[in-house]
This record gives sequence, structure tokens and C-alpha cells, in this order.
Amino acid sequence: MDYELATHTEPRLDLKERPTRLLHVMLRVFNLQRSLDFYIGALGMQMLRRQDYPSGRFTLVFLGYDSEEDSTAVELTHNWDQGEPYALGSGYGHLALAVDDIYATCAELAEAGVKIVRPPGPMKHSPTLIAFIEDPDGYRIELICRK
Repeated sequence: MDYELATHTEPRLDLKERPTRLLHVMLRVFNLQRSLDFYIGALGMQMLRRQDYPSGRFTLVFLGYDSEEDSTAVELTHNWDQGEPYALGSGYGHLALAVDDIYATCAELAEAGVKIVRPPGPMKHSPTLIAFIEDPDGYRIELICRK
């Protein structure tokens, strides 16, 4: 079926019943401290909340740039007994973050040891400036210059 930009698609749920906003995106991480160092230390996110579940042997940490009431969060799930890094699979694409100065941001991140997998520059077929980095588990994060 050929869809155009959702101009002909009718909502299937009544307005009162359908979702209203994206709450969080969950990533399974192998080494929680290394991931916190990356998301908080390198990317400047704040820890919004942390929940340890000893009986289930896992921890959930919610991170973001604003409160969960006002913005989308990243949920890191750490399974305590995971013996090896997770396979990322072929369906995952990337998270995207807005930055003001992509060149300065990438320079700072590289200096902090963050892996830059696509240096900053124009997106193919577009003047939009982008770059890609990787977190400690290999998840790709796109940086998009918003100024």
C-alpha cells in the first residue's frame, strides 16, 4: 500500500483513547556505570529516576534533558546477570539529539573519548548538518544541528 505523508490516514482510536505523546525509549545496556558516564557525563543528560529491582535482578534508569512530564526520556535497562554485550539487531536505527553547534559538540565529545562514527557535515542531499556517535553498547545517536 502506498502511503503519502499520512494525509489520508484516519485515526483508529477515539481522541480520548489514543496515545498523546512518546514517553521514553528503552535501551538494554551491558555496563550501567559506563552508560551513565556516557549519557550523563558526555551528553549532559540528567538522571530523572532510578529503580533497582533486586528480586528481578535488574535496574531501570530514566535519563533526559527535562522532566518526564515535559519531555521524552531514555530508559536504560541493566539486567544484572547479563554475561555478554547485547546484539543490537538489524531493526534498530538511532536516537536523535538536537545540538546548537555540531562541530564544537563533536570536538568536545571526541576529546572525552566518545566514538564519532560519522563526522559532522551536511546530510546527503540536504544542507542539514548531522553527525553520528556511538554509546558504550554500540547504539548510534544522531546529532542534528538546530541553528
